[in-house]
Amino acid sequence: MATVDHPAREFYPQTPRSTPMSLIDRTLVKLLVVDDEEDFRDAAEVYFRRLGYQVLAARDGVEALEIAKNQQFDVAVVDIHMPGMSGIDLLTRLREEDHDVQVIMLTGGGTIENAVESMKRGARDFLTKPAKLNELDITIQKAYKSGRLEKENRNLRQVLQQIAPPSEIIGQSKAMQDVFRLIDKTAVTDKPVLIQGESGTGKELVARAIHRRSGLANQPLVVVNCAALPETLLESELFGHEKGSFTGAVASKPGLFELADGGTLFIDEFGELAGPLQAKLLRVLEDGSMRRIGSVKERHVKVRLIAATNRDLAEEVRAGRFREDLYYRINVLSIPLPPLRQREGDIDLLIKHFVGPDWKISPSVVQDLQQYSWPGNVRQLQNAIERAKILADDDEVLLENLPAEVCGQVKPSVISVGATQVDLETLNKMHVEQIYNQHGRNKSRTAKALGINRRSLYRLLEKYGIGD
Repeated sequence: MATVDHPAREFYPQTPRSTPMSLIDRTLVKLLVVDDEEDFRDAAEVYFRRLGYQVLAARDGVEALEIAKNQQFDVAVVDIHMPGMSGIDLLTRLREEDHDVQVIMLTGGGTIENAVESMKRGARDFLTKPAKLNELDITIQKAYKSGRLEKENRNLRQVLQQIAPPSEIIGQSKAMQDVFRLIDKTAVTDKPVLIQGESGTGKELVARAIHRRSGLANQPLVVVNCAALPETLLESELFGHEKGSFTGAVASKPGLFELADGGTLFIDEFGELAGPLQAKLLRVLEDGSMRRIGSVKERHVKVRLIAATNRDLAEEVRAGRFREDLYYRINVLSIPLPPLRQREGDIDLLIKHFVGPDWKISPSVVQDLQQYSWPGNVRQLQNAIERAKILADDDEVLLENLPAEVCGQVKPSVISVGATQVDLETLNKMHVEQIYNQHGRNKSRTAKALGINRRSLYRLLEKYGIGD
């Protein structure tokens, strides 16, 4: 046990006479104090709690590890000389359990050897006793700031592959002007946002626009598509996992919620979330708490969530497929995106944008494209023009360069079949069925031709009663 050469009241004041210098918001810091010397431990716990820290204390390494199993700490203050497990061994165990924890070592008999060994094992700093608590406070704050910076840099490196360059949202129609106003209004808050619209309407572009205009613009925007991953992998992707928690988990991995901590997480195809994942997501939205797969340790994140879906979530709730409490939690701010067929005047703008200034396209082709119903929306239009540019000669997009379903089926939104008026819904069904048959009822090729993903195609086939 470390010895103390002076009375505790001189070096371990129990209450601060005045508020010490603050480099950070102390209320954000979870602090663990580990020391077998009761006077110091109690004085430190009281002092730091009154400064605003979230403090827990342990009398030895075994108790500290037991506490750390269930809670995540930002900074730990650890005495080197303790009975049983030494402070240096505890440092090693703490860093193995949580690489982000910043450890400050204390010793009553400081030596160069102890300092070197502590730093080798990952300590942030090394102080000798007796230590004044106001000085230790500054050391803790600096350790916390350094740890946060390291974590942010590491997370940003991991998330770079998630981030695509910003794209411009094209549109001058009244429907899109309403969307732009909603983007501006929602961007200034940190509340969840639900973006709803058909596949291909640009939900991710809207999410990126909200993030760029928000106060979190300098923080990461992390993107995940629920439809692209099976349920088991999606849970690991969102919440992370510990080493050995399942077959193939050869190392611990933080989830996207941790990578997005302090920033924004965009969950596309939100309506695809399975029931168990809906429950875990609700907990994160309620209080920021989460656990990795295979871990009992509770972690806390602060993430602005933006969700997008092409499903009618209100109908999903009524059908019992989506949790009502999660729906109301995420549907604080809602942005409905119009399908392309309802954006009067925007198709011309989008065509010019996708064709580019160095290409030509005749007014008659533009007129034909404007009459098409575009069930795959903007994504289908973009894919069609990209295909046409690949097949075109002399830098001019011709009607014959466009996909067969486009150049062969130019239709107004309401047509006559015999003596019967056909509404847009019936027309879409006819279109989907025809493309499906044209591609030999191959779902992958049909989805690609329509500019939608396979899950969206499955829902359309089910909706319209089209099948083998």
